[in-house]
Amino acid sequence: MPPMPDRVIHIDSLADPRIAPYLNLKDRELAREGGRFIAEGELVVRRLLDSRISVESLLLAEPKVPELAPLVPQSLPIYSAPAHMVNQIVGFKFHSGVMAVGIRPPKLTLAKAAESWTQPRLTLTICPEISNTDNLGSLIRISSGFGIDAMILGENCCDPFYRQSIRVSMGSVFRLPIVQSENLLDDLQLLRQQYRVQMLATVLAETAEPLAHARRPQRIGVLFGNEAQGLRPQHIAASDRRITIPMQLGTDSLNVSVAAGIVLYHFTQYV
Repeated sequence: MPPMPDRVIHIDSLADPRIAPYLNLKDRELAREGGRFIAEGELVVRRLLDSRISVESLLLAEPKVPELAPLVPQSLPIYSAPAHMVNQIVGFKFHSGVMAVGIRPPKLTLAKAAESWTQPRLTLTICPEISNTDNLGSLIRISSGFGIDAMILGENCCDPFYRQSIRVSMGSVFRLPIVQSENLLDDLQLLRQQYRVQMLATVLAETAEPLAHARRPQRIGVLFGNEAQGLRPQHIAASDRRITIPMQLGTDSLNVSVAAGIVLYHFTQYV
Protein backbone atom coordinates (compact mmCIF):
# COMPACT_ATOMS: atom_id res chain seq x y z
CA MET A 1 0.00 0.00 0.00
CA PRO A 2 1.36 3.50 -0.84
CA PRO A 3 2.33 5.62 2.16
CA MET A 4 -0.38 7.85 3.57
CA PRO A 5 -0.13 11.60 2.89
CA ASP A 6 1.47 13.55 5.73
CA ARG A 7 -1.73 15.37 6.60
CA VAL A 8 -3.67 12.14 7.27
CA ILE A 9 -4.10 11.55 11.01
CA HIS A 10 -3.80 7.91 12.02
CA ILE A 11 -6.36 6.64 14.54
CA ASP A 12 -5.55 3.48 16.49
CA SER A 13 -8.51 3.39 18.88
CA LEU A 14 -12.25 3.94 18.55
CA ALA A 15 -12.05 5.70 21.91
CA ASP A 16 -10.08 8.55 20.33
CA PRO A 17 -12.19 11.67 21.05
CA ARG A 18 -11.36 13.14 17.64
CA ILE A 19 -13.66 10.62 15.95
CA ALA A 20 -16.41 10.72 18.59
CA PRO A 21 -19.04 12.17 16.19
CA TYR A 22 -18.70 9.09 13.97
CA LEU A 23 -19.51 6.59 16.71
CA ASN A 24 -22.29 6.67 19.23
CA LEU A 25 -23.76 10.14 18.92
CA LYS A 26 -27.36 10.02 17.75
CA ASP A 27 -28.66 12.24 14.97
CA ARG A 28 -30.42 14.59 17.40
CA GLU A 29 -27.28 14.95 19.50
CA LEU A 30 -25.17 15.68 16.43
CA ALA A 31 -27.64 18.36 15.38
CA ARG A 32 -27.79 19.89 18.84
CA GLU A 33 -24.04 19.80 19.51
CA GLY A 34 -22.70 21.88 16.67
CA GLY A 35 -25.25 21.33 13.91
CA ARG A 36 -23.46 18.31 12.47
CA PHE A 37 -24.57 15.36 10.36
CA ILE A 38 -22.93 12.15 9.18
CA ALA A 39 -22.46 11.21 5.51
CA GLU A 40 -21.71 7.55 4.80
CA GLY A 41 -20.44 5.83 1.68
CA GLU A 42 -17.95 6.82 -0.99
CA LEU A 43 -20.46 8.18 -3.49
CA VAL A 44 -22.34 10.17 -0.84
CA VAL A 45 -19.13 11.65 0.57
CA ARG A 46 -17.88 12.55 -2.90
CA ARG A 47 -21.16 14.40 -3.52
CA LEU A 48 -20.82 16.15 -0.19
CA LEU A 49 -17.31 17.33 -1.11
CA ASP A 50 -18.63 18.58 -4.46
CA SER A 51 -21.45 20.54 -2.82
CA ARG A 52 -21.49 23.94 -1.13
CA ILE A 53 -22.05 22.38 2.29
CA SER A 54 -19.21 22.72 4.80
CA VAL A 55 -17.35 19.58 5.87
CA GLU A 56 -15.70 19.19 9.27
CA SER A 57 -13.64 16.04 8.75
CA LEU A 58 -13.38 12.67 7.00
CA LEU A 59 -12.82 9.19 8.39
CA LEU A 60 -11.35 6.71 5.92
CA ALA A 61 -10.37 3.09 6.10
CA GLU A 62 -6.67 2.92 5.24
CA PRO A 63 -7.16 1.31 1.78
CA LYS A 64 -9.35 4.27 0.77
CA VAL A 65 -6.81 6.96 1.62
CA PRO A 66 -4.75 6.99 -1.62
CA GLU A 67 -7.87 7.32 -3.76
CA LEU A 68 -9.83 9.90 -1.76
CA ALA A 69 -7.29 12.01 0.12
CA PRO A 70 -6.27 13.97 -3.03
CA LEU A 71 -9.92 15.06 -3.44
CA VAL A 72 -10.12 16.59 0.04
CA PRO A 73 -9.29 20.29 0.56
CA GLN A 74 -6.05 20.85 2.45
CA SER A 75 -7.89 22.56 5.30
CA LEU A 76 -9.91 19.46 6.23
CA PRO A 77 -8.59 16.86 8.65
CA ILE A 78 -8.59 13.29 7.37
CA TYR A 79 -8.66 10.57 10.00
CA SER A 80 -7.61 7.09 8.95
CA ALA A 81 -7.85 3.76 10.72
CA PRO A 82 -7.44 0.09 9.82
CA ALA A 83 -10.38 -1.23 7.81
CA HIS A 84 -11.42 -3.72 10.49
CA MET A 85 -11.71 -0.87 13.00
CA VAL A 86 -13.70 1.41 10.72
CA ASN A 87 -16.02 -1.50 9.89
CA GLN A 88 -17.15 -1.55 13.51
CA ILE A 89 -18.81 1.84 13.01
CA VAL A 90 -22.41 1.27 11.84
CA GLY A 91 -21.36 -1.52 9.45
CA PHE A 92 -19.19 -1.82 6.36
CA LYS A 93 -22.14 -2.32 4.02
CA PHE A 94 -23.37 1.17 4.89
CA HIS A 95 -20.23 3.28 4.70
CA SER A 96 -17.75 1.15 2.70
CA GLY A 97 -14.90 2.60 4.72
CA VAL A 98 -15.71 6.22 3.84
CA MET A 99 -17.46 8.66 6.20
CA ALA A 100 -17.60 12.41 6.74
CA VAL A 101 -18.94 14.88 9.27
CA GLY A 102 -20.78 17.75 7.60
CA ILE A 103 -22.12 21.03 8.96
CA ARG A 104 -25.82 21.59 8.50
CA PRO A 105 -26.56 24.51 6.19
CA PRO A 106 -28.78 27.32 7.46
CA LYS A 107 -32.46 26.46 7.20
CA LEU A 108 -33.88 27.51 3.85
CA THR A 109 -36.94 29.75 4.08
CA LEU A 110 -39.74 29.74 1.55
CA ALA A 111 -38.98 33.34 0.58
CA LYS A 112 -35.32 32.52 -0.03
CA ALA A 113 -36.14 29.43 -2.09
CA ALA A 114 -38.60 31.44 -4.17
CA GLU A 115 -35.87 33.83 -5.29
CA SER A 116 -34.78 31.24 -7.85
CA TRP A 117 -38.30 30.58 -9.18
CA THR A 118 -37.92 32.91 -12.13
CA GLN A 119 -39.22 30.58 -14.85
CA PRO A 120 -42.96 30.27 -15.60
CA ARG A 121 -42.95 26.49 -14.95
CA LEU A 122 -42.52 25.33 -11.35
CA THR A 123 -42.87 21.91 -9.72
CA LEU A 124 -42.71 21.44 -5.95
CA THR A 125 -42.80 18.29 -3.83
CA ILE A 126 -44.65 18.94 -0.56
CA CYS A 127 -44.55 16.47 2.34
CA PRO A 128 -46.53 17.50 5.43
CA GLU A 129 -45.42 14.68 7.74
CA ILE A 130 -43.25 11.89 6.38
CA SER A 131 -42.12 10.00 9.49
CA ASN A 132 -39.79 7.35 8.04
CA THR A 133 -36.25 8.48 7.23
CA ASP A 134 -35.87 5.86 4.49
CA ASN A 135 -38.98 7.15 2.76
CA LEU A 136 -37.86 10.76 3.09
CA GLY A 137 -34.45 9.95 1.62
CA SER A 138 -36.11 8.14 -1.26
CA LEU A 139 -38.48 11.06 -1.87
CA ILE A 140 -35.53 13.46 -1.95
CA ARG A 141 -33.71 11.29 -4.48
CA ILE A 142 -36.81 10.92 -6.67
CA SER A 143 -37.55 14.64 -6.54
CA SER A 144 -33.99 15.46 -7.46
CA GLY A 145 -33.98 12.91 -10.29
CA PHE A 146 -37.07 14.44 -11.89
CA GLY A 147 -35.74 17.98 -11.62
CA ILE A 148 -38.16 19.23 -8.98
CA ASP A 149 -37.49 22.88 -8.18
CA ALA A 150 -37.75 22.50 -4.40
CA MET A 151 -39.08 20.26 -1.66
CA ILE A 152 -41.17 21.63 1.19
CA LEU A 153 -41.40 19.67 4.44
CA GLY A 154 -44.05 20.23 7.06
CA GLU A 155 -43.29 20.90 10.70
CA ASN A 156 -44.02 17.26 11.59
CA CYS A 157 -41.69 15.76 8.96
CA CYS A 158 -38.57 13.87 9.95
CA ASP A 159 -35.18 15.50 9.47
CA PRO A 160 -33.69 15.31 5.94
CA PHE A 161 -30.16 15.44 7.43
CA TYR A 162 -30.51 12.30 9.53
CA ARG A 163 -27.86 9.83 8.39
CA GLN A 164 -30.32 7.26 7.08
CA SER A 165 -32.17 9.84 5.01
CA ILE A 166 -28.87 11.14 3.61
CA ARG A 167 -27.75 7.62 2.78
CA VAL A 168 -30.97 6.67 0.97
CA SER A 169 -31.01 9.99 -0.90
CA MET A 170 -27.52 9.09 -2.23
CA GLY A 171 -26.40 12.63 -1.48
CA SER A 172 -29.23 14.33 -3.39
CA VAL A 173 -30.07 16.15 -0.15
CA PHE A 174 -26.91 18.23 -0.65
CA ARG A 175 -28.21 19.80 -3.87
CA LEU A 176 -32.01 19.82 -3.80
CA PRO A 177 -33.44 23.00 -2.20
CA ILE A 178 -35.39 21.85 0.87
CA VAL A 179 -37.62 24.18 2.88
CA GLN A 180 -38.45 23.02 6.41
CA SER A 181 -41.67 24.89 7.11
CA GLU A 182 -42.64 26.02 10.58
CA ASN A 183 -46.29 26.45 9.58
CA LEU A 184 -47.15 24.49 6.47
CA LEU A 185 -50.77 25.61 6.19
CA ASP A 186 -49.66 29.25 6.14
CA ASP A 187 -46.99 28.42 3.56
CA LEU A 188 -49.49 26.59 1.36
CA GLN A 189 -51.70 29.66 1.36
CA LEU A 190 -48.71 31.85 0.53
CA LEU A 191 -47.69 29.56 -2.34
CA ARG A 192 -51.19 29.74 -3.83
CA GLN A 193 -51.70 33.48 -3.43
CA GLN A 194 -48.27 35.01 -3.95
CA TYR A 195 -46.53 32.47 -6.17
CA ARG A 196 -49.58 31.22 -8.15
CA VAL A 197 -48.93 27.55 -7.31
CA GLN A 198 -51.83 25.14 -7.78
CA MET A 199 -51.91 22.50 -5.04
CA LEU A 200 -52.52 18.86 -5.99
CA ALA A 201 -53.31 16.49 -3.11
CA THR A 202 -52.53 12.82 -3.75
CA VAL A 203 -55.30 10.74 -2.16
CA LEU A 204 -56.93 7.32 -2.24
CA ALA A 205 -60.46 8.09 -3.39
CA GLU A 206 -62.57 6.91 -6.30
CA THR A 207 -63.96 10.42 -6.63
CA ALA A 208 -60.50 11.94 -7.15
CA GLU A 209 -59.05 12.74 -10.57
CA PRO A 210 -57.24 9.69 -12.05
CA LEU A 211 -53.59 10.48 -12.59
CA ALA A 212 -53.63 9.31 -16.22
CA HIS A 213 -56.14 12.09 -17.07
CA ALA A 214 -54.59 14.81 -14.93
CA ARG A 215 -53.17 17.82 -16.76
CA ARG A 216 -50.97 20.37 -15.09
CA PRO A 217 -50.85 24.14 -15.07
CA GLN A 218 -47.48 25.85 -15.20
CA ARG A 219 -46.97 25.93 -11.44
CA ILE A 220 -47.88 23.00 -9.20
CA GLY A 221 -47.17 21.72 -5.71
CA VAL A 222 -47.83 18.00 -5.23
CA LEU A 223 -48.69 16.93 -1.69
CA PHE A 224 -47.76 13.43 -0.50
CA GLY A 225 -49.19 12.12 2.75
CA ASN A 226 -47.95 10.25 5.78
CA GLU A 227 -47.08 6.58 5.29
CA ALA A 228 -49.97 5.34 7.47
CA GLN A 229 -52.67 8.03 7.47
CA GLY A 230 -52.08 9.78 4.16
CA LEU A 231 -52.82 13.49 4.00
CA ARG A 232 -54.69 15.12 6.86
CA PRO A 233 -58.07 16.73 6.07
CA GLN A 234 -56.67 20.23 6.55
CA HIS A 235 -53.97 19.66 3.95
CA ILE A 236 -56.47 18.25 1.47
CA ALA A 237 -58.74 21.23 2.15
CA ALA A 238 -55.82 23.58 1.43
CA SER A 239 -55.36 22.01 -2.02
CA ASP A 240 -57.01 22.90 -5.31
CA ARG A 241 -57.36 19.38 -6.76
CA ARG A 242 -57.28 15.77 -5.61
CA ILE A 243 -55.28 13.25 -7.68
CA THR A 244 -55.29 9.47 -7.33
CA ILE A 245 -53.52 6.40 -8.72
CA PRO A 246 -56.33 3.83 -9.16
CA MET A 247 -55.59 0.51 -7.40
CA GLN A 248 -56.50 -3.00 -8.58
CA LEU A 249 -56.61 -6.59 -7.29
CA GLY A 250 -57.44 -5.51 -3.76
CA THR A 251 -54.27 -3.43 -3.32
CA ASP A 252 -55.07 -0.58 -0.95
CA SER A 253 -52.12 1.73 -1.65
CA LEU A 254 -48.51 2.11 -2.75
CA ASN A 255 -45.48 3.03 -0.70
CA VAL A 256 -45.28 6.82 -0.62
CA SER A 257 -41.97 7.02 -2.48
CA VAL A 258 -43.20 4.60 -5.18
CA ALA A 259 -46.36 6.68 -5.60
CA ALA A 260 -44.28 9.86 -5.72
CA GLY A 261 -42.12 8.42 -8.48
CA ILE A 262 -45.19 7.64 -10.60
CA VAL A 263 -46.89 10.98 -9.95
CA LEU A 264 -43.81 13.13 -10.47
CA TYR A 265 -42.84 11.29 -13.63
CA HIS A 266 -46.33 11.98 -14.99
CA PHE A 267 -46.23 15.69 -14.18
CA THR A 268 -42.66 16.29 -15.32
CA GLN A 269 -42.56 14.14 -18.48
CA TYR A 270 -46.02 13.92 -19.98
CA VAL A 271 -47.99 17.09 -19.28
